[in-house]
Amino acid sequence: MFLSSSPKTLLRMTILALLCRMVFPLAAAPTGPTLQLDYGRGEPRDNPISRFMYFVPLISPEPVSVITNAGNTQCARVLSLVCRTNGQTFTATCEFKFSGTGSQQNVFDHSRKIQQREKELQAGGALKRQLSAINVAGAGSGSVEIEGTFTNGQRAVNLVQMRFNRAGQPSPVTINLQDLAWHNGAVQAQNEMVARVNALTFRRTAGTPKMEVTLASLKRKDAGAGRWQNFVGSLKGATVNLFLPPLKVEPEGQQAMLDFGLALATEKPSFTFAAAARLKDKDTGKATP
Repeated sequence: MFLSSSPKTLLRMTILALLCRMVFPLAAAPTGPTLQLDYGRGEPRDNPISRFMYFVPLISPEPVSVITNAGNTQCARVLSLVCRTNGQTFTATCEFKFSGTGSQQNVFDHSRKIQQREKELQAGGALKRQLSAINVAGAGSGSVEIEGTFTNGQRAVNLVQMRFNRAGQPSPVTINLQDLAWHNGAVQAQNEMVARVNALTFRRTAGTPKMEVTLASLKRKDAGAGRWQNFVGSLKGATVNLFLPPLKVEPEGQQAMLDFGLALATEKPSFTFAAAARLKDKDTGKATP
């Protein structure tokens, strides 16, 4: 009886093993958070600011820590969608808003880069204008601009631009820049600057993925917030935009932004980010100024 049933048992076991190989890798594949998209229709779907800004650890070549202040109520919501096409190309614009109070900070860990360049730094070299943090403070209004083409009837997104200063409102997004240099026996931050960001742009390219950054202003971290300091900062921002090269980003981060643009252009009700491998444990506490 046992011998006669062995072929059937082996067949069942083989089928079960194949199913496990097909199903379990899919089930185990990690994903990032899911954004809920309502385009200003029906019940509002607000997303915590950390979900909307999840692309930051995805694009970063360095490990990233996410810090939010205690009691943070910041949320993001997509308000509208306008899409145009001529049959060969298409454009889409989605307006969004940040509401609530508090701040979120994405802090970049440059420890690996410092170790790799330690001898150079000890010899007097410096790592110039390193991105140390991307911050979102309070509320704001912005838009996502999308451009693409049709290939065999399928949409392909070639550009995604996130603007944070819609309708002339000041952007709530800033970046911290700093030089890293050897001083008193250790690497220290110098020439710390704060830049207000108007736009981040991602383009599909055959070469190294890059992110273009458009600034509204640039000033020293310890500068005041008066009218004159802001005016000087805006002039510096305009000048820096002429010379600021695009920043290198990770391929999976660029692809995530292009996929996000496609989800918006095709009016998907939600979008799930890929898992960010360089995201360190989240923290809730006082963000670095």
